[in-house]
Amino acid sequence: MAPAPSADELLKSLLSDPQEAVIGFRLDGTVFLWNAGAEKLYGYSCSEMTGNSVACLLPPRELIGTGELLSGPVCETYEDSVQRERVHKSSARVRLRINRLLLRNAQGEPTAVLERARESSAELTHAAAEAHLQILVERMPFSFWTTDRRLYLTSQWANKARSGMMDFPPNYLARPVQEFLRVREASEPPVKQHFLALRGIASRIEFATASRLYDLSIEPYIGPDGAIIGCIGMALDITDRRKCEDEIRYRATHDGLTGLANYREFVDCLEREVRRASRTGQPFAVLLLDLDDLKVINDRFGHLTGNLALKRLAGIMKEHCRATEVAARFGGDEFAILLLDADATHAQNVAERIRSCLQTHPESPTLSVSLGLSVYPQDGPSASDLLDAADMRLYQDKKGRSTRIAPRVAHNS
Repeated sequence: MAPAPSADELLKSLLSDPQEAVIGFRLDGTVFLWNAGAEKLYGYSCSEMTGNSVACLLPPRELIGTGELLSGPVCETYEDSVQRERVHKSSARVRLRINRLLLRNAQGEPTAVLERARESSAELTHAAAEAHLQILVERMPFSFWTTDRRLYLTSQWANKARSGMMDFPPNYLARPVQEFLRVREASEPPVKQHFLALRGIASRIEFATASRLYDLSIEPYIGPDGAIIGCIGMALDITDRRKCEDEIRYRATHDGLTGLANYREFVDCLEREVRRASRTGQPFAVLLLDLDDLKVINDRFGHLTGNLALKRLAGIMKEHCRATEVAARFGGDEFAILLLDADATHAQNVAERIRSCLQTHPESPTLSVSLGLSVYPQDGPSASDLLDAADMRLYQDKKGRSTRIAPRVAHNS
């Protein structure tokens, strides 16, 4: 009867199997055993991995914090074969069947982990699908990270070439997410949202840095047993999108020629001010202006001069408006100003200053305006009442000034 093989022979046979990866690592993740099968399966040579961390093989969801990787009194072991994902040297993901065994010393204390992994043909197909998925992910303009329950980074990834994620510094593993996001206080967003995620509450906020704007999503990081083991954060750079949205919104609410608010924006602001004034009792005024003889200016000097006349009036209106007030062009020769915290006397003074500036302006032709104003609440409690009252007085002013001198060209002496 042939003698049974020795333990050394069995170990040598096990380690020389090219179809099975066998690796050993200490509880801090440092690799001390790496066979030929591991070189074939993971792409790293024995010299590359010995003395380095096994963390480079683990996908983000299996990292539980670089500083505490596999540490503590309990280490997850798989005496029966289980499916797990690992990361190849090429960054491709592979699905493996893994057995993991906890090694103990003579006193029964855990000292290291022995992991055996094998790849099947079905899993090769899955790995190819994972490689295609990775290609898709690499083309997405976002950054993501994971943390442990202490809110220390366990993984991070950013497609800087496509997302412009220069605000998220690289190589921040095992450091607080507060430093990674460059936030001064832990109570400030978006660090605050990470604490909520640890309680099972997902959040989505906008986060502005000095130069960029991000759409942040922070969610609980759920482990295989259903427990929350950390946070998952994702940042999408929306700076350019927001600029486009702001440009579209601006064009929808402003006059293209003068840059003043348009009729719809003016009415919206007026209605908001009516609601505010009904609560505070503060008066405000509506001033309507018509540029006199715009048709005569267009016919005599051309439409370019007419456009310049409209822009000149708009510029003078802006000069006499406070930053919180609204100057608008309704269309054609019709303009309006919403004067906040203003009574009839203040509104009349503004109107006369605008009229005086037009009369003394050095550019040609000399311009004039017809004016009408209304004051809340004397002239009505609603936006429509105030506009009607101001429009009626504008018509009376225009009618009373029916004998006007046609626009003239200023001559230099």
